[in-house]
Amino acid sequence: MARLEVLIRRNRILLKRLGLGLSILIVAVSAIIFVRTIIGIDLAQLEAAFTATDARQITLALSLSALSYLALTGYDGLALLHLREKVPLRVTALASFTSYAISFTLGFPLITGGAVRFWIYGPAGLSASRVARLTIIAGITFWLGMGLVVGAGLIGEPSAIAEIDHFSVIANQMIGAGIFASLAAYLVWVIVLQSRGRPLFLNLQLPGPTLTIGQIALGVVDICSAAGVLYVLLPKGAGMSFLTFSALYSFACMLGIASHAPGGIGVFEATILKGMGPPSEPVLASLFLFRAIYYVIPFVLALALLGAHEAFRRWRSLREALDKSDYSDEA
Repeated sequence: MARLEVLIRRNRILLKRLGLGLSILIVAVSAIIFVRTIIGIDLAQLEAAFTATDARQITLALSLSALSYLALTGYDGLALLHLREKVPLRVTALASFTSYAISFTLGFPLITGGAVRFWIYGPAGLSASRVARLTIIAGITFWLGMGLVVGAGLIGEPSAIAEIDHFSVIANQMIGAGIFASLAAYLVWVIVLQSRGRPLFLNLQLPGPTLTIGQIALGVVDICSAAGVLYVLLPKGAGMSFLTFSALYSFACMLGIASHAPGGIGVFEATILKGMGPPSEPVLASLFLFRAIYYVIPFVLALALLGAHEAFRRWRSLREALDKSDYSDEA
């Protein structure tokens, strides 16, 4: 028994080291690609690319960004429905938007997003363990949607993606089929778990098949909307279908998450630049605008909303204390 515990501990240490090594490798390769791109940038062409972006593109990007964050609110809504927790919609919307806007920018979503959620959901009656379960379930929704988008891209546009990942068309189709098979297996798994009433781990019960399908649908809406923000900012005639671009966007997000860089910054951009190919100036301009619209603006708004929320909560507590004091004086 003691030997088994030692073996498990060693394996955990080895996995952590491998994960750290992989993160460093991803960041290093991305940094090389990004720096090379920046060095070769023509500032005049970059400025021209910014100028060429019209108001219609900005409006579409803002609208799709709002749709993406609305779908993210649905992540929390489905998780709360599964956990059978009744929380006012305004609280759910505030907790979801602020937690994602902050975790997207700062990284480490389980920590940053979980902390923001507990700050808001705690006073609404949710314990730390319930908030942790909600965060995990919402994370599963994200990965289910991303998996479907990547699988659809690999099967629907294998030739176009082959020009990006340099795999054969058949290899891309097989990978896509494997992803769809995994999603189907997961759906069967949750059906079996629900029928047996068995938890996944740490007493966490997975959503049933109906909610799982809802998770996949919301995940697809979120991923496609977020990808759409960058896609509409790209110059006309970018030469890539939306399905292919969505798969590239999802892969860039995966690498950004694996790198543990805050917001996947640098890694995400390098992947998109490498996948889109030259010329780099219009794509880089679109990436800067994407960061501003999808990351910076929501992040600033989230901080403002959290500040206003905390100020209102303290003011309400002060008024309740004053009312009690007045009542005691009258008595």
